Amino acid sequence: MYRLDRTVFKAHTAEEATKSHSAYYKTLTWQERLRIANYLNSIAFNFPENNPPKLDRTKFSARARK
Repeated sequence: MYRLDRTVFKAHTAEEATKSHSAYYKTLTWQERLRIANYLNSIAFNFPENNPPKLDRTKFSARARK
């Protein structure tokens, strides 16, 4: 689980922050970036990290094209 280190803070402009974050994330593997994205989604949508909610398939329909 990832923890936010509240003791470290540096004020950035939006441009500086973008460069800093993109440089860091480019050093990670795609698997690590995917794991971080999964964690952020679990926090944003309030579900357990390794147990996402099931897709309600009754809300969608499919038709064959003519």
